[in-house]
Amino acid sequence: MVCERCAERSNGVRVAILVTKAFMFVCLPVRGILAAVSIFMVFAALSGCASSRDDAVTGSIGSGSNLIGTYAGDLRVVAYLPPPKNASASGGQRISQNDVLEIDVFKVDELDRVIRVEPSGNVSMPLIGTVRAAGLTVIEFERVLERRYSQKYLQGAEITVFMKESFGLKLTMDGEFKKPGIYSGTSQTTLMQAVAQAGGLTALADEQKLYVFRQYPNGKRVANYSISAIRNGKKADPKLYGGDIIVAFASKSKIATQNLRQALGIASSAVRVAVPL
Repeated sequence: MVCERCAERSNGVRVAILVTKAFMFVCLPVRGILAAVSIFMVFAALSGCASSRDDAVTGSIGSGSNLIGTYAGDLRVVAYLPPPKNASASGGQRISQNDVLEIDVFKVDELDRVIRVEPSGNVSMPLIGTVRAAGLTVIEFERVLERRYSQKYLQGAEITVFMKESFGLKLTMDGEFKKPGIYSGTSQTTLMQAVAQAGGLTALADEQKLYVFRQYPNGKRVANYSISAIRNGKKADPKLYGGDIIVAFASKSKIATQNLRQALGIASSAVRVAVPL
């Protein structure tokens, strides 16, 4: 089917051609008529092509699936957001300075600790002293601690590390959330968990119109997620990463690539009170 805008343009072109022909038959010789009409037709065709190209770049108003592959500046709409570059191969978030870690040493309660990673990237542990933590995943850090304790103090040490609060994993929740703001997450935080911590959606929100923005070295990407589809088990609950921005749109909002870019700009510049997850 042809859209209304294209139909109106086409009708306007036909009328203009008829007027041109009538004028040329009265005022110009036959050769001039053919030349004028040919030039007008080329101009009209080029105008239509330019309009189609603009629609392909900026995206037409519609559902998230209709916008996949469209651009607005360095923002691209995609169907799936891969993990960011700073995530480990296993998908776990790497430990950062100021992260809060809970360390449990099996059967040695006096060595258990809840500690914050120092600005230097190190932590201080009983008996073994300073240990480098920043840049490692939780599993890698567990192995380092087990090796250090097993060398002198514990035979076959078994240590579990849980990231209680990640300074490197900040999530911005904006739009139609009951408690929008900036939240701290863990390496296992999912979209549904983040929505719950932001108080859920407002009565004006559309469960089909949640968009997650993520930064990559070559630009920003955004993907559309449906809360109802995740809740019903039709879609997986995606894991979130540090720096992600989640925007919930109202049910009456018309989504186009350009206003996704505008929403990203507003969310990025918003100054809110950080609330830990």
